[in-house]
Amino acid sequence: MDILQAFTNYLNAAQSAITEASNAEQLEQVRIEFLGQKKGKLKDLQKLVGTAPPKEKPVVGKKFNEVRNEVQALLEAKLAEVSTTTNQTVSDFDPTLPGQSPQLGGMHPITQTISHFRELMGRFGFDVVEGPEIEDELHNFDALNIPEDHPARDPLDNFYIATAKATAGGPILLRSQTSTVQIRTMESQPPPVRIVSLGRVYRPDTMDATHSCMFHQMEGLMVDRHVTMAQLKTVLSLFARSFLGPDVEIRFRPSFFPFTEPSVEVDMKWGDSWMEIGGAGMVDPNVFKAVGYDPEEVSGFAFGLGIERFCMKHYEVDDIRRFYENDVRFLKQF
Repeated sequence: MDILQAFTNYLNAAQSAITEASNAEQLEQVRIEFLGQKKGKLKDLQKLVGTAPPKEKPVVGKKFNEVRNEVQALLEAKLAEVSTTTNQTVSDFDPTLPGQSPQLGGMHPITQTISHFRELMGRFGFDVVEGPEIEDELHNFDALNIPEDHPARDPLDNFYIATAKATAGGPILLRSQTSTVQIRTMESQPPPVRIVSLGRVYRPDTMDATHSCMFHQMEGLMVDRHVTMAQLKTVLSLFARSFLGPDVEIRFRPSFFPFTEPSVEVDMKWGDSWMEIGGAGMVDPNVFKAVGYDPEEVSGFAFGLGIERFCMKHYEVDDIRRFYENDVRFLKQF
């Protein structure tokens, strides 16, 4: 067979096969048949080039390359055509259909409340500080003027960590109040101090609609020269009204806490009823002495508010346990 005629036959056969192919799989078979390097018709054609007379080999070799490149170009063009057609016909996307809203999570109502508290107290000039939830007795009791025989230190009223005494050199417990952060702050900086701490505290209370063994507190502390009880009530009144509305009232009832003197229970009236929201008072001089402050030079007030109480009032939730049941139907309301 004439070599040039063989080139023509090869080109015609390849063109016919490429035209008949209708998808990428069929085109791949055509490529293997006509352009495969190890076997196939291109390999046979290459052998014919080797049989050409020496004088004709340059012309025959050039023709071989031209034919091979033409088949390659036809194959690539057909593959692009098939790919475009496939993309247009296979897709079942209908832009006129309504979209599906993604399921997005949200902040827990208590987290929302804590975030709002941080913002409000920041406006009043209070810095937000944090402290550990696992504490020693020095910061949880001793420095807060709570003596060893005080009922608040009873092991039945606290979550002591059983193995901690041997490993840490003394009793360790889950903090029962965020007042521990006040002590750590005053130990690390001189007055004036104006801080709030928001976080979890732990007490083995009986679980009911208004009590939990784990809850959240916001502890506030202001220390400077000539700090008064009137300033304490002003701060708490402004805070409650800013959070719940202008009709909220605050009242103080005499009480006792080892770390404040005088001490008060703080009640809030919103609507028709009063609700206890925490304790407060002027910092006891013994607390100042424990952290190296001079009680003759400075005075201060401290308060501790139950965050869940405010959250329940704000969102009109009647049972604190609802916040911890992980009921998505309940949490979606917020």
